[in-house]
Amino acid sequence: MPDDSVLYETDGDVAYVTLNRPDKLNAISEEMRIRAVEVFEEADADTGTRVVVLRGAGRAFSAGYDLSGADPDAPERQDALWWDRLLQACADFEMKPFEMRKPVIASVRGYAVGGGCELAMFCDLTICSESAKFGEPEIRFSNPGPGLIMPFIVGHKRARELLYMGDLIDAKTAHEWGMVNRVVPDDALDDQTERYARRLAAVDAQALYGTKLALRRGMEAAGVRNAMDTAVNVLAPVYAARTESGVEFKKITKREGLRAALAWRNAQFAE
Repeated sequence: MPDDSVLYETDGDVAYVTLNRPDKLNAISEEMRIRAVEVFEEADADTGTRVVVLRGAGRAFSAGYDLSGADPDAPERQDALWWDRLLQACADFEMKPFEMRKPVIASVRGYAVGGGCELAMFCDLTICSESAKFGEPEIRFSNPGPGLIMPFIVGHKRARELLYMGDLIDAKTAHEWGMVNRVVPDDALDDQTERYARRLAAVDAQALYGTKLALRRGMEAAGVRNAMDTAVNVLAPVYAARTESGVEFKKITKREGLRAALAWRNAQFAE
């Protein structure tokens, strides 16, 4: 049976990669993560295109990693080395748009949270709808990171507030903070994304590749790759630890479901 969790199609010089679990708000399962890496590589190798658009099917870009199928009592979940391997695989997936030769545009509708927010920030450019929401709330249940790219995008003070608190920000704030390039009306996102991508695709492929490579090398010289690797190594033991909020979150999830656990934890941060 073919894996349709990530779709690939082309239209002239533009390639479209679509996260395709709309009923789950494109929450990233292990199968989707593995398939997405394959599709990113296919898109980068496609000689018929110059620009890649990454988008989500349905009403969200991505709600982050899929927590619904995990067994919180599985023995490996208390193993820091197991978490180190898993988080490294997740970081490798998120960084794929950053590592590709072609520029990648994130087209964000609805939620881009957790790993979905990180994935969008690793893209070269981001265009979003007015109703889009961004943030990394996973620290609230002791699962921060692993792709801590945010300080390189919005600055350390703003990143610390979002990463420490787990709050979400709206499209207007994300634009003001430099997390997104353009905000467009909800019903115009698809059309404006296509226009944006085609304008970029008018640039010669060699010029786009060279400019992206130079920018990436500059960020690597500034320590971005080391920061990602360090985050994985440092945070793996946190994932394995039995924290107060983490234990209660898992209990509520088992008893009442993930939605109830999220509501319980988020209520503690209401202003």
